Amino acid sequence: MPSANNAAIVEISQTANKFRSSIVLQYDNKYIDVKSILGLFTTLLSSSKYDLHVHGPDEAEAKIAMAEVFAKHDLGVNVVAD
Repeated sequence: MPSANNAAIVEISQTANKFRSSIVLQYDNKYIDVKSILGLFTTLLSSSKYDLHVHGPDEAEAKIAMAEVFAKHDLGVNVVAD
């Protein structure tokens, strides 16, 4: 499977780091901290669908920003409403 491009991974991580909320990507039974570039490099694939979990004081804004950056790079993500 092709991995997502480096620019997408860096932008996703940088966007996540703007927020205080916990932002976690779920794929199968794996959970990856989106603020970790290394975690994204080893997990994020352009052909996969992910669930994004956001919890914290600025989660509404974080969910919007993260959905936008994933969409910008044509990466499938489902922002989970808890």
